[in-house]
This record gives sequence, structure tokens and C-alpha cells, in this order.
Amino acid sequence: MSTLKPDGPRTGGEWYDLFSRGARDWLRHNEKVRHAVRKSLPEIISGADVLGNNGNRTVHIPVRFLEHYRFRLMDTGSRNGVGQGDAKPGDVLSQGRGPGQGKDKGAGGKGEGGLEFVLELKVDDIVDWLWEELKLPNLQSKAGSMEDDEYTREGWDRRGARSRLDKRRSLKESIKRRAVQAKGPVFTNEDLRYRQLVKRQRPATQAVVFFALDVSSSMTERDRKLAKTFFFWVIQGLRRQYNRIEPVFVAHTIQAWEFNEDEFFQVRGQGGTVASTAFNKVASIIDERYNPARYNIYVFYSSDGDNFREDRESALEGLRRLGRVGNFMGYVETSPPSRDGLDTEIGELFEQLSESNLPVGAYALTEEEDVWEAIRSFFRDQARDAA
Repeated sequence: MSTLKPDGPRTGGEWYDLFSRGARDWLRHNEKVRHAVRKSLPEIISGADVLGNNGNRTVHIPVRFLEHYRFRLMDTGSRNGVGQGDAKPGDVLSQGRGPGQGKDKGAGGKGEGGLEFVLELKVDDIVDWLWEELKLPNLQSKAGSMEDDEYTREGWDRRGARSRLDKRRSLKESIKRRAVQAKGPVFTNEDLRYRQLVKRQRPATQAVVFFALDVSSSMTERDRKLAKTFFFWVIQGLRRQYNRIEPVFVAHTIQAWEFNEDEFFQVRGQGGTVASTAFNKVASIIDERYNPARYNIYVFYSSDGDNFREDRESALEGLRRLGRVGNFMGYVETSPPSRDGLDTEIGELFEQLSESNLPVGAYALTEEEDVWEAIRSFFRDQARDAA
């Protein structure tokens, strides 16, 4: 389907002028909606069920209402304006006030205010829209269990449903028969051919994604929000690569626990940080429920980088164990702007894993804008390793 460029050369009559203006208005409106969606993104992903796969979830996004520039007659009640009163060049003229305006802020006024309208959009539609803007490569998935594919055509038969009658094939059979039997009938039941449908199995692409989060007392609310933002975009990207995906949520302090989705971002812990407990918990879940030969395994861990110093060797061994069975391990460090990112205990561990050529990546997040680059780096690294 061809598209007309609204700012291209005009070759038509008045109808094209009208269309061109409408197209420009649509593009302008679309850009305003994009800006409003990006501005409202932190609120969109602030819910506890943000990682859910419910396509019916909707959000309301206010968009400022825009009008075309036009000349307008002065309001009847306005008493001041250009050409009235004492003024000389260089004076700053303020907007005149009508009668009763600005006297009582508590009472309802008659002055014009800004207009806005509220769009109700599905969360998944917003994700599809913004994800396409990232222009990320596709991942190479590993085949898992078998699943039934849709019905496909395969061969012909002399019996079948009338809706699957292949007229062209039937005509060929009739021509071949009459080449031998010149005086035979034009068609017989033996000439009819019906398409056959069969169901073929194909390997299912499925993945398990582990989200591990440090919930010790050193993690602030800002750290948790940054981690949640990153986890949200990761799972949305992986859902575009795999038919089946299972998220698993693990939180830890000096011990680690598995939580369901609703509880994961609400849990708060006290005390210190022993990261190896989370890595060992993930490894035990893989051994119990997810065979690496059948599942694509992804592990994402978020913390502020602190860890119990005596736990260094245990944490490194746990990460190496996960790196040998997983497709990728990502680490996001929620560091404040005043500190150099990844210059921490956990950051140094992931640097050692990277030097060992294990599929890992580490990113420092100081604000929401950093999440986009972290997601880009993750998918590009995956595409390069699969190539």
C-alpha cells in the first residue's frame, strides 16, 4: 500500500490540500501522544502486577489539547489592550483582566483554561509501540518440548469435505483420464480431488526468566523502582521471542525465598546482604523444574552492589554455575549518580565472569533513562553471541 508524504510536492487540487493538512495534523497528534506516553511511563509500570501478561489492562494518559493558530476577537469585557492607556516604547504589556477576574480565587471563574483529553490505551499496545521504536534484533531461541502446529495442507484424496475440493487438481485428473478414454464423461467422482489437512508437531520455543532482587535494608525505594523498570522491559522483550515464557521471582537478604508475582515487589527485608543465597536458590529451582536442554534460561539480578565480603567466593561459584547452563545473565546495579557504577563487590564478580567469556552483561542504572540503553545492550549482545 502506497503512502503519501504530507510535506511532499503538491500535484493535486483542493482535495490534496485538505488531505495534506489532515496528515500533518495526524502526525503532530501522534507525536504528542508519544510524548505523553513517555512522560507517563513511570506511572504505567508502577503497579504491582506490571509483569503480568493480561492484555486487557488499560491505563489513562492525559494529552494536552491543541488548537490551530487563528485570529480571535477581543473579549467583550477586556478594557486594556494595544493602543489604549499610557504607554511608551519598551514598556511590557501584561494581559488585561476582565471584570471580576483575579479577585476571588476560591470562586468559580469564567476565564479560559487549558484543555486536555484522556486516552485509554492497553498496556500491551503501548509496549508494542515503544518496543518497535527500539529497533532491536531478534534472539535465537532454543527448541524445547513439542507442540501441535496449525493444520497444514498435505496431499489429496478422492473423498473429503466439499469446501476442500481442489477444482484445478480435479480438472487435471479429468484431462488425464479423457486422454485415455476419449469418449468418457467429462467428470466422474473418481476425478474429484480434495485437499487433505494434517496437524504437524514442531519444537516449542520456551524460556524461563529468573528475576532476583536484593531486598536488604541498604536498598532504597528508588533502587527498587529502577530494578522494577528494567525487569518490566526485559520480560516484554523476551515475550516477543518465545511462545512460552515463565517468570520466577527470587528475593534475598542473608537468605533467599521464591515469591509469586504480586508479592515480589512488595517484600521488604532487614539486615545484611548475602548474594550467594539468591544464586544458589535459582540453581536449585533449575535443577528441580527446568531442564536446560529444553528451556532457554535467563537470569537477571539487581542490587546496589553491596555484598558480605566473606561471601565473595561462594557468590562467584554460584554465578559460574548459572552461567554454564543459562543463555544469559544480566546484572543491573542501582547506583547513585555520585558513585561510579559497577565499582562494587557484585560488579567486580560480573567483570570476572565476562573475562571468562560467559554470557553475562552488567549495567549501572542511575535513572529511568538508563534502562533503554541497558535493554539495547542486552539484546544486541545476545544477537551477536548467536550469530
